[in-house]
Amino acid sequence: MKLAVVSILPFSLFFLCQLSLLSLSERCNPKDKKALLEIKKGLGNPYDLINWDPKTDCCTDWAKVTLSCDDKTNRVTTLSFFKIDSVGHLSPAIGDLPYLQSLDINNVRNLSGPIPPTIAKLSKLTFLRISQTNISGPVPEFLSKLKNITYINLSYGSLVGTIPPSLSQLTNLEFLRLDRNKLTGTIPQSLSKLAPKLTYLYLGHNQLTGIVPTSFTGWSFDTIDLSRNMLEGDISFLFGKDKTTYEMLLDHNKFAFDFSKLTFGKGLWRLDLNHNKIYGSLPPSLTKQPWQLFNVSYNRLCGEIPQGGSMQRCDQYCYFHNKCLCDAPLSPCK
Repeated sequence: MKLAVVSILPFSLFFLCQLSLLSLSERCNPKDKKALLEIKKGLGNPYDLINWDPKTDCCTDWAKVTLSCDDKTNRVTTLSFFKIDSVGHLSPAIGDLPYLQSLDINNVRNLSGPIPPTIAKLSKLTFLRISQTNISGPVPEFLSKLKNITYINLSYGSLVGTIPPSLSQLTNLEFLRLDRNKLTGTIPQSLSKLAPKLTYLYLGHNQLTGIVPTSFTGWSFDTIDLSRNMLEGDISFLFGKDKTTYEMLLDHNKFAFDFSKLTFGKGLWRLDLNHNKIYGSLPPSLTKQPWQLFNVSYNRLCGEIPQGGSMQRCDQYCYFHNKCLCDAPLSPCK
């Protein structure tokens, strides 16, 4: 009997040593793993995350397309979910990934509920996309605590309420998308504090009202999208020959101003102003622009359409339903 115990002992010690070595060699931080498994549970334990196995290393064995770990700290720094079909919500455990720099949730159509307040704990976060989901509730005030954030995209959701003025505290923000939600109210004057760093602003396809803040005067966006809201007033201050803006999507509002007095920056190549209340004539300088998109249909413009340059790309639908525009591609002027 003693001989049997003695012979088994070396094998037992070897087995325990192997387990210890496996434990020591695992890169994944146990706190990160615990948070990730809670996030998986919140998402409805989707098949897409089948290899998120608590018995394996999240840094080396889990899907590389969904997360990555820092080579030195072994902490989770990026997290990405794309086209997950299961019904679920974003778990508050997301706030227990303190080294997270990028959170990308895109085209997860059955993700519902509000954005959890624990996201405010992610002090290292620079990239946040929660797009094409069924996320609801307001645009969170607590996003203003993400002082390192440069990119926010909350488009194509079910967000309601107003745009929080506190977003103006995000002094590193370069890109903001809140389009295609159900937002109401006015555009906060305080957003102008984000100039000149914020160069991409998408607020289109909401239910915003009032005027565009005059504090935006002098601000050059790369892209500004205010389309399909109920905004009104004079926005001529968004234009100018010194502006570096290349895309302005301003259609389907109630903007009213004299188009003939506008000047344009050399780089402006996409301008959509259809379905507004714009009056005046089309200035000859339009022929000098490198237009890829130009649409002023359904307004109150009058006079001769300038000919030449990239204006030749415009068909009648670019000018339809104005007061008295004439010449090609419409009827000749009398």
